[in-house]
Amino acid sequence: MLDEAQRLIPSTKVNRTIASKIDTLCGHLGEFVFAAYMFGDWQQHKVGKNKGETDFGAYEIKTSAFPFSEKLHLLVREDYAQKRKPAYYVQIVIDVKDAKAETIAAGTCAYLCGYATARQVDEAPLKDFGSKLQKDGGYRCHYISLKDLKPLNELKG
Repeated sequence: MLDEAQRLIPSTKVNRTIASKIDTLCGHLGEFVFAAYMFGDWQQHKVGKNKGETDFGAYEIKTSAFPFSEKLHLLVREDYAQKRKPAYYVQIVIDVKDAKAETIAAGTCAYLCGYATARQVDEAPLKDFGSKLQKDGGYRCHYISLKDLKPLNELKG
């Protein structure tokens, strides 16, 4: 998984504000994890095939690399939320050892935290959470606490 995620970076990297050195890698891994959960096969991902679209039709996968904590949030950039309206935003947290991690090691755990609807995201408060590279991110995000997300098993049922 990790090798394939790294291999795809040159063809998928987007030109936007960079919040960390592992943003793109993290996003790929999140999509792989979701594909494994939803379809039983991580190789059914759409990385590199869905540029400019949501990750999986109705599902937009939001992935963060942080030491896991229930105090984390689903974050959706304000500009992204205005452009696209997927039915569901799914939060995945890659459980790295350090909040400023610059790599993801093989065997690192990922948590499928839950989901929110586009309407819930649009109604969520906004805040600039900064980035791992500097104090101000330069953009605001809608945010919903992980504990307030709906369980993913509702999407499969």
